[in-house]
Amino acid sequence: MTVDATFWVMISFFAFIGLLIYFKVPQKVKTTLDENIKNIKDQIYEADKLKEDAKNILTEHEKKISNSKTEVKKMIDKANEQAEKNVIKTTQDFHNLMESRKKNADERIKQLKNQALKDIKNASVKIAIESVEKLIKNSLDKSKLDKIYSSSLEETKLALKKKSS
Repeated sequence: MTVDATFWVMISFFAFIGLLIYFKVPQKVKTTLDENIKNIKDQIYEADKLKEDAKNILTEHEKKISNSKTEVKKMIDKANEQAEKNVIKTTQDFHNLMESRKKNADERIKQLKNQALKDIKNASVKIAIESVEKLIKNSLDKSKLDKIYSSSLEETKLALKKKSS
């Protein structure tokens, strides 16, 4: 029998397979693959768990955002309401101030009017007294008295017009 190279390749192949089985390489490969599969499954399970946690956190944050938007809207509404109240109060205070100033101005006008009337009365009394003095000094004859009376009357009218202007 002639042994050729294929025979020796076949013997080498079976010897190699025998050695692999003897050293339990297929079981070690299977164990390693099983461990890798288990690790991958654990990682997938962990990823699913993280995904669920992330969804829960997202839902919580969305609720918080929604609540925050509601609170912001309430705060804005409250601020607008307060601003309106402040505007109304300021307007009312302004009107009250203007009313009091108007009353003060009216009172001042009345005081000035009364003072002007007093001044006119005092001036007319003074003019009348001066006229009487002139009459008494110049009481010589009736024609002179009539002239003095009419000139005094004219002076009084002119003085009253000057005071009232």
